[in-house]
Amino acid sequence: MGAIPTQRETTSRAPGAPVHPGTDPRTTVRATLSGSPLAPGSARGLVRAALREWTELALPGTEHLTDRLAGDAMVVVSELVTNAVVHAGTDVELVCRLEDTRSVVVEVADHHPSRAPRDNSSEPAYETPEFGRGLRLVSTLAEAWGVTYRTGTKTVWARLPAEGSPADEELETYGGERGLRVAEILAPEPQRAERDRDWLGRGALSFLAEASDLLAGQLDEDLVAALAGQLIVPRLADWCAVWLEDESMGRGGWGEDAGAGAGPRLARVWHGSENRIEELRGALEKHPPRPQDSVRPVSYPWPADALGPHGTHGAALAYRLIAGGRPLGTLVIGRSGLPCFPDEVTGLVEDLSRRVALAIGAARQYARQATISRVLQRGLLPGAVAEIPGVHSALVYEPCDKGGPSGDFYDLFPAGDGRWCFALGDVQGKGPEAAVVIGLARPWLRLLAREGYRVADVLDRLNQLLLDDATEAADAAAHALVAAGGMPGPVGDGPRFLSLLYGELVPFDGGVRCTLASAGHPLPLLLGPDGSVATTARPQTLLGVIEDVTYTSETFELRPGDSLLCVTDGVTERRSGSVQFDDGDGLATALAGCAGLSAELIAERIKRLVHEFGGRPPEDDLALLVLQAESAGRVE
Repeated sequence: MGAIPTQRETTSRAPGAPVHPGTDPRTTVRATLSGSPLAPGSARGLVRAALREWTELALPGTEHLTDRLAGDAMVVVSELVTNAVVHAGTDVELVCRLEDTRSVVVEVADHHPSRAPRDNSSEPAYETPEFGRGLRLVSTLAEAWGVTYRTGTKTVWARLPAEGSPADEELETYGGERGLRVAEILAPEPQRAERDRDWLGRGALSFLAEASDLLAGQLDEDLVAALAGQLIVPRLADWCAVWLEDESMGRGGWGEDAGAGAGPRLARVWHGSENRIEELRGALEKHPPRPQDSVRPVSYPWPADALGPHGTHGAALAYRLIAGGRPLGTLVIGRSGLPCFPDEVTGLVEDLSRRVALAIGAARQYARQATISRVLQRGLLPGAVAEIPGVHSALVYEPCDKGGPSGDFYDLFPAGDGRWCFALGDVQGKGPEAAVVIGLARPWLRLLAREGYRVADVLDRLNQLLLDDATEAADAAAHALVAAGGMPGPVGDGPRFLSLLYGELVPFDGGVRCTLASAGHPLPLLLGPDGSVATTARPQTLLGVIEDVTYTSETFELRPGDSLLCVTDGVTERRSGSVQFDDGDGLATALAGCAGLSAELIAERIKRLVHEFGGRPPEDDLALLVLQAESAGRVE
């Protein structure tokens, strides 16, 4: 990120120096962000949340916060973090501070050199130079800004003025353009060639800011390609195309020797005249862009035959899309009637292409995580719920985080000898850590049950298994710490706690015998045909917490018309303000109103009541299981 001289540039205050004596320490937020394409969006979210919290607390200086200042802060932090990620690729340190001098200070630090040398020195260095548009945008919005170098670290900081400050009055001359939207700034002009330089001088910075915000929120790479086309055509070019390539292809992996089917995929073609798109697509598919070592744009063959009589001559440029040192594809733009693109347009599209590449990288990272999560989820949950003679069952399972493995799990399976077993569990945490525990617990539950172990014995052995696994993980981390010379580092995966409701069902003439135990789990509720509700277990310790604990179980009978409701804490602890769903026996009251309903209708009603209890969607995983002994006259 090159430094552009400006009257407001200053390095008079180094980041980390004492702040204004009137500054409230509560109005400072610090965070470390991974050097990934997701970092700019995370940074905007942190700053937005901080400004909102400061305002709600009415801290000193917040009376000067306005929507305009918040918007400027979003743009500045996005630009600084984006450029830090592009250049450094390392973790980015963010500081945002509200000073009662009526200004917001943003600091973004990265470490250099940017990344370790690659194993293959013959590979091209896909570094993307920055020619200053990001800092020009920052300098336009900021009262003062500067770059500070320390050993191994570069920090760029900016101070944004609040309403009524001297710098704010100075910026009013720019304020009209700053507030313009992309559609207003970039409406196509009939005399476009004559307007280019004026447009670029007035609207380019706003265009980049709006484009960055629009692209950053997309989690599908094809949608990013489509948005890139709509941003460029007809504002900067007559047509454009985006090719995407698999990262597994590597650099130059789609040449003449590539295998069948290998090569970039033409993800999007856009033309100012829609009736030219298909013909242009056909022409471009025959000539995919060649890989290039240079990150600067290179010429692309002009597809004259696909553009009609008014497009026989023109200029086309190909930009490599690179994020995190990985080539992701190529952006090609074309414009009729010109021997070459103006330098101003070339530079602006180069800046835009970097943002497109970051958005594609973020979308791919999200897609990889979502794919891994789906695979894990399929492996961690049963493919089907067993059918039990004389018992109707109904299940509701709603993981809160669609992009990661849930911490809740369930199972219902035959255990042999006329026995069926069921489990409803909740692991501390979510994501891969939860997947590890579920991957241990669920297979062992099935194995122990089919080996003939009874309910309490299964919990005893599963508790010891979790404790042994946590000890082995801690030992491995300690060995790694010693091998690294005693340097500080992560120590294992932390405790692995599991709350579990586990039971065994044995059908007999006239009902079902149920034996169950609850290890730190919400207690199950038994609903009678008359609407009576009672608990059927007693609370015991979480699994994976205490060594040599002995678990006990309770046995009772499900008579025709009886229904057993088992839930995770996503049901009982569902919040509406400071009140939880199960406060004052709320779950038992809700279940009592389900008398006479089938298992499916009971599950559906409880789920609906839980969702309706709070104004927002549930913030925790939700799972519930209803087991009902068959009875005539049940409402279906």
